[in-house]
Amino acid sequence: MDKVVILARGLGTRMRAGNTEADLDAGQEAVAATGVKALIPIDRPFLDYVLGDLAEAGYRRVCLVIGPEHDAVRRYFGEELVCERLQIDFVEQQMPEGTADALAAAEDWVGDEPFLMLNSDNYYPRSALASLRQLTGPGVAVFGWDSMLSEGNVSEERLLRFAIIESGLDGQLSRIVEKPNADELRTFSESWGLGMNCWRFDQRIFAACRAIERSPRGEFELPDAVARARETGVAFAVLHIDEAVLDMSNRADVASVKKLLTGREVRL
Repeated sequence: MDKVVILARGLGTRMRAGNTEADLDAGQEAVAATGVKALIPIDRPFLDYVLGDLAEAGYRRVCLVIGPEHDAVRRYFGEELVCERLQIDFVEQQMPEGTADALAAAEDWVGDEPFLMLNSDNYYPRSALASLRQLTGPGVAVFGWDSMLSEGNVSEERLLRFAIIESGLDGQLSRIVEKPNADELRTFSESWGLGMNCWRFDQRIFAACRAIERSPRGEFELPDAVARARETGVAFAVLHIDEAVLDMSNRADVASVKKLLTGREVRL
């Protein structure tokens, strides 16, 4: 497996309208104002670090799902960036109608091959990328609460806004709960972790994306597509990763991500 789909179509509302007192330099401020988190400069654009680890983990073809307005993303990753190990392509999601709709835009690019799917505003541990590549079927990486708190850049309050993924005795995904409350957390067994949209899929996910209805938020959402795929017999192995994912959701995250990533070698 050497293909990766990265969802980069998000509007970046929290980045654009976030804390204007965050300690950003002029270059970071200019990009933050556009909401394009993939291009936030650390020593180099944020997504470069993700791409570098994908190359190290053995992936070779990357598809960025972008919007028609993302000329800066297309120009940098398609024209300016020099890659020796990666081929970067683009597909467009015409309207921002949810993560399942964004993924469906990449169906023709993916073809009949299995693939990895990531967010463009998260930096994932290389171990998670490599472990998903070694699976023989669909799967998801989940991340431990303690490691996310001790090694990452996300507060305990914000962790509660992510999905909780639970696995059964067979090691397969059994439940996803978005933004669980305290009562829901108490219902989970010990076999759970935080879901950060780090999935291995095959072509069956696209039929599920097409089959779901809009969520209460008016979008076609990936957890609903995963649930539909499971209803049709698709099993997802759950990989528990005791490392942290770095989150680049808003302006306040830039300084903490810069502290953790500055100096890391990137070879594309």
